[in-house]
Amino acid sequence: MHDDTIPDDVQPRKRRKGIYILPNLFTLAALFGGFYSVVMAMNARFDLAALGVFAAMILDSLDGRVARMTNTQSAFGEQMDSLSDMVSFGAAPALIAYEWSLKGLGRWGWIAAFVYCACAALRLARFNVNTGVVDKRWFQGLPSPAAAALVAGFIWLVDEWGKRGGEVLYLSWTQITWVTFAFTLYAGLTMVTNAPFYSFKDIQMKKSVPFAAIVLIALGIAVINIHPPTVLFGLFVMYGLSGYVVYAWRKAKGQPASVISTSTEEPDERGLHN
Repeated sequence: MHDDTIPDDVQPRKRRKGIYILPNLFTLAALFGGFYSVVMAMNARFDLAALGVFAAMILDSLDGRVARMTNTQSAFGEQMDSLSDMVSFGAAPALIAYEWSLKGLGRWGWIAAFVYCACAALRLARFNVNTGVVDKRWFQGLPSPAAAALVAGFIWLVDEWGKRGGEVLYLSWTQITWVTFAFTLYAGLTMVTNAPFYSFKDIQMKKSVPFAAIVLIALGIAVINIHPPTVLFGLFVMYGLSGYVVYAWRKAKGQPASVISTSTEEPDERGLHN
């Protein structure tokens, strides 16, 4: 007769915790988009560099949704996503802008690129810390993918409309360089403001929508295809201004302008709820 009892000193072998492939595959693809953008900028292919940033944006928007739909969220995936965002929407746009025109400004050029890169890092760190206390319908400050779209979109637009180094839309190259400087600083500093930007996270993809909504989506795709650089850049400019409009509207109505619902210990958010 066999003894089925297990001795106390024999413990069952623990199963090693693995990594979910599907959502991290999208994250790695987004990271590749940012890396590809930097390589293309080094080779003076700034149109492809901008496209790499926009491709990374699409992939970055999918990894979280895929993780939630397949119930494969993990702390590893969250950290991986933040590191990928720092490369694709922090370092890559700053380096692209610097290689494209900012280096012609000397010290001012790399200062603007660094300010953007540093603000992207600060914005991502604050986002990770305040995940549990911020209203999910709003972002606190301009999200880093939208900031990257402002910088890369402007470069893509000018590259499409005219030759790099020459006159474009009645602007000299020197003027275009200073406009790039302004866009880079605006995008960077807006990431670390408290202006509320709509997150679109309350849109339920699984719910049914009216037939007219599908028609509007089809029309939107058709409009974008008229001239993608112009239309996409225009959309992100409007989005980049929308946070300040909402902030001013809430202030005028006497409503709280901050999207933080409760205080946190790190970083200290006291005084930011007005």
